[in-house]
Amino acid sequence: MKKQIKRFRVRTVAAVAAVAFAANAWAVDPFTVRDIRVEGLQRVEPGTIFASLPFRIGDQYNDEKGSAAIRALFGLGLFKDVRLEVSGDILVVIVEERPTVADVDFAGIHEFDKDNLRKALREIGLTEGRPFDQGLADRAEQELKRQYINKSLYGAEVVTTVTPVERNRVNLTFTVSEGDPARIREIRIVGNQAFSESTLRSLFDLDTPGWLSWYTKSDRYSRAKLNADLETLRSYYLARGYLEFRVDSTQVAISPNKQDISITINVSEGERYVVSGVRLEGNYLGKDDEFKSLVTIRPGDPYNADKVAETTKAFTDYFGNFGFAFAQVEARPEVDRQNNRVAFVLAADPSRRAYVRRINVSGNTRTRDEVVRREFRQLESSWYDADKIKLSRERLDRIGYFKDINVETSDVPGAPDQVDLNITVTEKPTGSLQLGAGYSSAEKLALSFSIKQENAFGTGNYLGVDVNTSKYNQTLAFTSVNPYFTPDGVSRTIDVYHRASEPYENQGGNYQLVTTGAGLRFGVPFSELDTVFFGGSLERIEIKPGTNIPAAYLAYGEAFGFTSVSLPLTVGWGRDNRDSSIAPTRGRLQRAAGELGLLGDARYLRASYQFQQFIPITRQFTFGMNGELGYGKGLSGQPYPVFKNFYSGGLGSVRGFEQGTLGPKDVTGSVIGGARKINLNAEILTPFPGAGNDRSLRMFGFIDAGNVFGENEQVSFADLRASTGVGLSWISPVGPLRVAFAHPLRKFPGDRIQKMQFQIGTSF
Repeated sequence: MKKQIKRFRVRTVAAVAAVAFAANAWAVDPFTVRDIRVEGLQRVEPGTIFASLPFRIGDQYNDEKGSAAIRALFGLGLFKDVRLEVSGDILVVIVEERPTVADVDFAGIHEFDKDNLRKALREIGLTEGRPFDQGLADRAEQELKRQYINKSLYGAEVVTTVTPVERNRVNLTFTVSEGDPARIREIRIVGNQAFSESTLRSLFDLDTPGWLSWYTKSDRYSRAKLNADLETLRSYYLARGYLEFRVDSTQVAISPNKQDISITINVSEGERYVVSGVRLEGNYLGKDDEFKSLVTIRPGDPYNADKVAETTKAFTDYFGNFGFAFAQVEARPEVDRQNNRVAFVLAADPSRRAYVRRINVSGNTRTRDEVVRREFRQLESSWYDADKIKLSRERLDRIGYFKDINVETSDVPGAPDQVDLNITVTEKPTGSLQLGAGYSSAEKLALSFSIKQENAFGTGNYLGVDVNTSKYNQTLAFTSVNPYFTPDGVSRTIDVYHRASEPYENQGGNYQLVTTGAGLRFGVPFSELDTVFFGGSLERIEIKPGTNIPAAYLAYGEAFGFTSVSLPLTVGWGRDNRDSSIAPTRGRLQRAAGELGLLGDARYLRASYQFQQFIPITRQFTFGMNGELGYGKGLSGQPYPVFKNFYSGGLGSVRGFEQGTLGPKDVTGSVIGGARKINLNAEILTPFPGAGNDRSLRMFGFIDAGNVFGENEQVSFADLRASTGVGLSWISPVGPLRVAFAHPLRKFPGDRIQKMQFQIGTSF
């Protein structure tokens, strides 16, 4: 087979050479072409040949036109040999077609998806039905090898086999021997004096093999990752006064068997510098004092490149607030090497004022343009405003439909006072399928299921269905949210739900508390972060008597009826500026809600408040705290409805206790919840040992405290249950997974303990 391909290539080269020397190889006296014949065609249409010839029947033929014809036919890429013969005044075109590709296959490939590889080859023209090109096959082989090197599979071998089949076709097979990936066996940093090697290496994403390397793949060498680590190293030194730090060289050595890699990084730290002063030069629009307030470089502090960059960016952004999109701010250091001091001159040139001509959106393959544009506070045909552009990007990031958002400014040719904003987004899955599970001696294995789509059909609307199939609690709920029910950003939420529940202790009972209802709620934005919600619902709650019914339910039903129809009104407020809703490291969440039942059979007030705060302690450690309060009170001389009680215990409240089992019990021993609720949580989160700086896999330690109390009970901190423990949070390929192992610190007789809980979800 290799000989055939070689012969094919030699004949092609010979044919091209014949074209180059056609004029000298043979000469024909000019004549008028009476007929043109084509020989050797198998699949190519004759019309393709005739359309490429620079002459027609009846035209004058000469050697120059003959050479042009051969070049044109070879240029089609369909033939490996072309000849012209003259028989009297008849021109004969003799061609030999290239073989076509019958099939492309891969063998031995595990690191890549074969369909994706076929698609890539199709894009370069190496696919079924196309003429076979050995040059393209060689390029594909080399590119495949390069991709394996990027995955640290330096020993991978690729063999391309071309097999002839009938009708002048070939099968193309890429056979790969992947081998084992090369591992980083050693990372050395040479020349460091101020910081230990272990401290510097902890900054790197690349690492030597550890027990979690199979997951993080941090022991696989990548040039891009190494460059990123070197930038992290450089930033670390520059942020601690080492103005002249540099990486002198980097050596990457691979063992002869291509299995082990050693990395040596040579650095020069230089001297540590202290800032001696900062002064402003240039045009600051007469607002020098306002710009000075933005300076974060402090005389007497060690030189910090981050502070310098932060100051220049703040200056540029502040210029942008006044429409100066092209402002230039330069921080010029004046270095005193004798005293290891550095002064900075902040030179500013606001340049020209500009306004935004057009906002261009790209990358939203699924999400509609209007969903992106309605989050923008910077408008077209208005002055460029950096604050509004920053706010627009934050709002776009907060809706959670995109994993990457890039906002760039481009000049408008011929219009020096205009710019275009180019918004490039990368879509991410916005649907989720969640599964929850818990185990207790009462319910055994309880399962819950929900399917949600936060960006249904690219409209930005939310659709969700929740189902709970546990033995004693069944739920079917449907929710629809239109975040822009009005152009001003007023949202509309529709809820339809049906719930049937029994207390966990009711093993063998057959009573139920059945709630069926529908609600309508609107959200009105009062600021960029604050939204007020109000609405109402219609509920029908039925207490179905049966065996083992709690005395509290029976007493309420006998006094006020076993069926209650009410029309509660709701009002709420929310503010969320966390950096992530899945794995937050900073920011705050606040929610408050109130429910007032004045119309219908049940008269009550129900209110709740939630507060979350996340504080980054170091690059790896985050402190998080959560607090929840609940308050309920009966109105118009009625007690607080027992079916509106708060519950505590388990996931989302006090871990270590069975779900919803804390709080008051009636005379039958059934947990009935309470009208008052306190819940306090504190966590320390850090990347899992061995996972480096990967925040998709984190462990946490926690302390929980909380309880619920009856309407007429005194709230006492002495009655709070408490627990502590550790857990694992993993944003896995099948969705977020959270596992907690808890040990009660404070428990009372009769409390039901559950030491392990978990929840898992997936995206699609």
